[in-house]
Amino acid sequence: MIDDGTGLLTIGELARATGLTVRTIRYWSDEGALPPVARSSGGYRLYDAGSVARLELIRTLRELGLGLDAVRKVLAGETTVAEVAAAHVTALDAQISSLKVTRAVLSSVARRGSTAEEMTLMNKLARLSAAERKRITEEFVEELFHGLDSVDPAIQERMRSTAVDLPQDPTPEQVDAWVELAEMVQDPEFRAQMREVVEFNAADRDHAAAAGRSVWFPMRLLRLGTEARARGIAPESPEAAALLREVLGDGDPAAVLERMESASNDRLARYRELLSTVKGAGTPSAHRAEFGWVVAALRAGADR
Repeated sequence: MIDDGTGLLTIGELARATGLTVRTIRYWSDEGALPPVARSSGGYRLYDAGSVARLELIRTLRELGLGLDAVRKVLAGETTVAEVAAAHVTALDAQISSLKVTRAVLSSVARRGSTAEEMTLMNKLARLSAAERKRITEEFVEELFHGLDSVDPAIQERMRSTAVDLPQDPTPEQVDAWVELAEMVQDPEFRAQMREVVEFNAADRDHAAAAGRSVWFPMRLLRLGTEARARGIAPESPEAAALLREVLGDGDPAAVLERMESASNDRLARYRELLSTVKGAGTPSAHRAEFGWVVAALRAGADR
């Protein structure tokens, strides 16, 4: 404290009182966050007790990660500490989310032994903003249903719910699945496959039928394949043909085969597995063997 009866502190005394360096205090003062209350006859900056309290607030806000611009606004009364803190929390949440994705990408790269090219692609796709990631899957679904108003509403709802995004704290497996899924839904060949499945649904659906019937029929075929395999029935056997007739009734086996071949291929099965992984629901059975039995039985019937 200078010995002139004013109770004012030099910058060196302020540094000793607060434990901060002279350089730090001078910088904050130069930036307008801690203006001196006066100058000595020699031109040195002087501070008072209020400066000490102000300096402690500046230090606290800076330790919390706030920039000097935000600090100055708080000190000038242009905003409140609560408002700045809320904005900072939002920014930190975004940073934390980004860091978690980065960690998951690096963990995946380390586990898989990815090349530099693979790592670049994974990072690019995984680090897309949430809005951009959602746009990729939403555009895929919109293209599937464009101009097809007669598709079963249950199918539409199920497909629209697949516009998924990475969770906030993704596992390396979820990053892997998301990257593969993003590449798949942007592949024109896969889009054409999925569009064909949806077109079949639109063409087959009776508008008077209850929503969800399109899901019910494949489930019957799944049950048929499951039970037939459990009983050891060969798909080319007369017993298999009888079981198919029982399920299909008056339906055209050739038309059912065409639709089964469209909807039961390996890429569509993989698509469903990836969706489930990204959603954190584990990897469900794609029932490849069961639907494969039905396809084989239908083909055997067509060859007779």
